[in-house]
Amino acid sequence: MITKIQLTVLPHLAFDEDAILELAAEQLAKKKTEIAVLVVKRSIDARRKPVKYLLTLEVYIGEPLPKKSAYFIPQNVSKEKEIAIIGAGPAGLFAALRAIEMGLKPIIFERGKNVQERRRDLAKINKEQIVNPESNYCFGEGGAGTYSDGKLYTRSKKRGSVEQVLNWLIEFGAEKEISVDAHPHIGTNRLPKIIEKIRETIIEYGGEVHFESKLTDLIIEDNCIKGVEINGTKTVHFDEVILATGHSARDIFYLLNNKGIELIAQPFAIGVRIEHSQELINAIQYHKDTNEDILPPASYALVEQVDGMGVYSFCMCPGGIIAPCATAQDEVVTNGWSPSKRNNPYSNSGIVVQIPVSDMPGDQEDPLIGLKYQQKIERDCWVAGGKTQHVPAQRMIDFVENKVSKDLPKTSYIPGLTSVNLNEVLPAIIAKRLQKAFVLFGKKMNGYYTNEAILHAPESRTSSPVQIPRDKITMEHTQIKGLYPCAEGAGYAGGIVSAAIDGINCMDKILLRYGKISH
Repeated sequence: MITKIQLTVLPHLAFDEDAILELAAEQLAKKKTEIAVLVVKRSIDARRKPVKYLLTLEVYIGEPLPKKSAYFIPQNVSKEKEIAIIGAGPAGLFAALRAIEMGLKPIIFERGKNVQERRRDLAKINKEQIVNPESNYCFGEGGAGTYSDGKLYTRSKKRGSVEQVLNWLIEFGAEKEISVDAHPHIGTNRLPKIIEKIRETIIEYGGEVHFESKLTDLIIEDNCIKGVEINGTKTVHFDEVILATGHSARDIFYLLNNKGIELIAQPFAIGVRIEHSQELINAIQYHKDTNEDILPPASYALVEQVDGMGVYSFCMCPGGIIAPCATAQDEVVTNGWSPSKRNNPYSNSGIVVQIPVSDMPGDQEDPLIGLKYQQKIERDCWVAGGKTQHVPAQRMIDFVENKVSKDLPKTSYIPGLTSVNLNEVLPAIIAKRLQKAFVLFGKKMNGYYTNEAILHAPESRTSSPVQIPRDKITMEHTQIKGLYPCAEGAGYAGGIVSAAIDGINCMDKILLRYGKISH
């Protein structure tokens, strides 16, 4: 017999298997020898002191725990039908895994470098402030998620199997806890090894992965895909192309637009990345609980409606680091990430304003209106920062009171800061709402509103400002048969897990076409 129960325990018991077994037996009026316990969900309840963990257990009464089975079973696809996948981010990699599992040959073209070689280009951004437009925090094996924290939380549970994605990640080396924690997280330091193993598996079973291979054109005849052009020199024939290039591949949007392929401008969010000390956030969130030392670094989620627009926290990184995520030399962009232990002394989060298309300056009929708005803000911040990878920055209260900070404390952002009045750099539609939101956030989290918090601008790559429309049933582009716009870059995902799900779903449509799966 199997039953589910819930336990509420103090932090020092949350990972104690013997204590959990004893508490479960007590709740069910059973002897410990009569049951076996599996923790299936673990979350923190920090609404009041003392902070506790909420555990959901599967209890096996009179029978053993189930044996672990293989979640991913590949087959050799070296001689099977070839499918092009553009981009080796989570969508592209999981689409390839799904193809190998079900009998098609994936061929991945990735503009950037593999995870190891990519590290050198990241070091150049941080130390020499040199941006390689093809290899950076956004482009390269694993996509933006590789070096942007590895957070796995998603609300996209109706789009596909979150469990499948997490189990595949565990199969390739992630900790099994990601399937248990309410807000699972791998860590930027651990993701590269997992991604390398995924790539090795794709190649071992007959797929191909080509790095420094940039899509430069789509070959289209009679509104059907016929192939791709790589690096401006090589043309390869394909009947199906999964376009999983990520939300920062601006050249792809311009390519499609220039070819007359339909695109749609969509709302997206822009703001700043704010950094507090992690010690302060812990104290606020855990109410200075005596258990604080054994609790994980605290996170937060904030949202307000300000003058008719949503202002909210985005990609919150406990114990994290702010990274330079520009994809061109004449722009600055910030993002955040955390190592697996989240043991950095700083806490950072994007605080962004949702901008509807109707409020963007420019031609309202231009599908790239949001992209151009995003580009202008990033360039304006680059100029304000001194035309380097220094970011324009300001203390929080100084920003709200509209005065330049006399000095700036050390932050985790390695390239450096330039003290400016961000109210003169960011568009008023963003700055005014951020000012009001910070005051409101301070009322929700006592201590959050402080001049020790530093704003780094801009946080601008929250999602794609462009949607590539697709048919709801076939998932092909509404005009081009065989072209599958996929994941974040096409406007259909927002994070590692949702992107991976979308990659699997796109590949399933192709598998269905070739009779590899049924409805």
